[in-house]
Amino acid sequence: MPVNGRSHIRIARPSRDLAAAERFWAEGLGLAVVWRAVGGGEPGEHDLLMLGWPDADWHLELVHDSAHPVEPRPTEEDLLVVYVDGPVPDDLVARLERHGGKRVVSPNPYWNEWGVTVEDPDGYRLVLCRRAWSNEGA
Repeated sequence: MPVNGRSHIRIARPSRDLAAAERFWAEGLGLAVVWRAVGGGEPGEHDLLMLGWPDADWHLELVHDSAHPVEPRPTEEDLLVVYVDGPVPDDLVARLERHGGKRVVSPNPYWNEWGVTVEDPDGYRLVLCRRAWSNEGA
């Protein structure tokens, strides 16, 4: 199979608390849990939570190993941007905040002008951008 625009992408990150992350990404943003696994005590085994939209060509993979935790180290520029192609719904932002998110100001004025930035419980940033995007016209 060739690598192309339909190749599935996995965005993997460590998480301090998979239950808190699930509340934010599933109940807050509306992603579905596409896979879940509970690790054991063996090396390399960890708890795993995969979230995404069923029709998407990507998913978010969050991992936690209680025996050897990896501390998330997000920066202000570690962004997952969702282009909503219209106004960012206030109720969506409120729902994200109710489910563990924190609305923040971006150091990049572009994201403040064109969207809303919300930190997830691990400090990674989700930008809901009111613009549309297509790689075909870029």
